Amino acid sequence: MSELSPSSPPPGKRSRSIYLLPNLFTTSALLAGFYSIVASVNSDYTTSAIAIIVAMALDGFDGRVARMTNTTTAFGAEYDSMADMVSFGVAPALLMYQWSLSSLPPTTYGQLSWVVAFVFTACCGLRLARFTVQVGTADKRFFQGLACPSAAAILASMVWVCTEFDMPGPSLVWLVIPVTLVTAVLMVSSFAYYSFKDLGTSKRIPFAMLLGILLLFVTTAVDPPKMILIASVLYGLSGPSWALFSMLRKRSRQTS
Repeated sequence: MSELSPSSPPPGKRSRSIYLLPNLFTTSALLAGFYSIVASVNSDYTTSAIAIIVAMALDGFDGRVARMTNTTTAFGAEYDSMADMVSFGVAPALLMYQWSLSSLPPTTYGQLSWVVAFVFTACCGLRLARFTVQVGTADKRFFQGLACPSAAAILASMVWVCTEFDMPGPSLVWLVIPVTLVTAVLMVSSFAYYSFKDLGTSKRIPFAMLLGILLLFVTTAVDPPKMILIASVLYGLSGPSWALFSMLRKRSRQTS
């Protein structure tokens, strides 16, 4: 019978450590979302926006780590959804409210300010609930509706860029309102968005795609706020654009 070496941890302890790893990423993302809320309350909007972007990056690791270590659990999935609700539902909505929406005149448009922020939060909750019930049945290559982290990235990077150019939120309130509402609607829409989840499953990646990913990382490192804004907006538009292209192609086939 083989014996464990004195330096090797007991099997139970090792198992608990592996299960802890993906939840550690989830907790870190939740911390970033909570810190974003604190920064928004303190009117530190740049820090709040960056914290949301950090939460988005951390959120991309927990699921992948769980799949790599074969530690995917129902608890982890539910915990991830709760963390996403805070980091990508509440934090971005509060950021937009504090930075811009709260500047609406209370006598005429006062109710509109918090209603717009709440619509974004509610749509995020609906999007997360739909994703949870579709796990195991939906095509993993595509998301149905804009993913919550991507929607939050649009709003956060918008604030980040505007603060860098000294563009105050109150002066942009009539732009912030439609951007926030459209982003919210895209989350609960039925548009298909490529999930990028199958990139790591194939053994060979096309050279053009590899070059594009490398170029994206380099340009993002050079100017993070602008590149994140451009990338997130283009990704947000990819869903309705592909739906429109598919509809036009279907009509052309029917007429030909």
